[in-house]
Amino acid sequence: MAILFPRNDVLDVHPAPQGQHLSEHGSDWLWAATALFAFNTLVLFALKFKASRGERLWHYIWIVTNLVATLAYFAMAANLAWDVVTQRNQVRSHGPTRQIFWAKYVLWVVSFPAAILALGILSGVSWATIVFNIFLSWIWVIGYLVAAYVPSNYKWGFFAFAALAHIFLAFETMFRARRSANRVGINRDYMMLSGWTNLLWLLYPIAWGVSDGGNVIGVTKSMIFFGILDVVFITTLSYAFVFLSRRWDYNRLNIAFTQYGRVPIAGTYPEKHATTAGTTGHHSGVTAPHTTAPAV
Repeated sequence: MAILFPRNDVLDVHPAPQGQHLSEHGSDWLWAATALFAFNTLVLFALKFKASRGERLWHYIWIVTNLVATLAYFAMAANLAWDVVTQRNQVRSHGPTRQIFWAKYVLWVVSFPAAILALGILSGVSWATIVFNIFLSWIWVIGYLVAAYVPSNYKWGFFAFAALAHIFLAFETMFRARRSANRVGINRDYMMLSGWTNLLWLLYPIAWGVSDGGNVIGVTKSMIFFGILDVVFITTLSYAFVFLSRRWDYNRLNIAFTQYGRVPIAGTYPEKHATTAGTTGHHSGVTAPHTTAPAV
């Protein structure tokens, strides 16, 4: 039976540090999350071939996100990508130090902007707004990362700055984008996706506050907490965007393209003039008819 079901020997190969650290059961859970993200990656890649060439945008976004999640959780399950940080607050702790996995922050730098990019394109807001929101998410995540490495209570100052960026982001995605989503006739689906995203985002400050921040729960419990959040967040949004996109009008969303460029709201694009053989680069005067371009 040991051959069929080998024991998880990660902590023997990559020994845990002194103080609070990941347990073998915690590693088992992280391996399960790794397998799920890998499965999602393969399923989404397969579903990509069922969509037309112009309707694979959401597939691309979430394939990359799930692949990064697979890499991050593989590293954490193998007890890699961590540092040891001294803890001032030792309530319920098992020592003065705590194992901090920075790999999860790397994942959030990708997964949070992925959701923002998907929501921004869906709602039809400007690219400037999308870029602004992505930078807000980076400030949020980096604030948490820096705070996790601060051993004193000054960490809560960084947490406060990160929380402010989080509030700005919630306002932008829940309220500012709603008017644009209504303009392109996608308000119901957008509010459902945006509401679910922001609901899950509300749980991340709680998880961070009782783990890397407040040092209230152990490393294994915190990784289970974060793992559940990441699995639910990435998995549900991945399949929701892919399956809901089948009923969206890409021309109205202004994300349809022809071979010569992006299609305007009207859904047509003036194709290039036809040229006759043997000319020296001058147009023949015959203009190709305007065509409704398929999304690309």
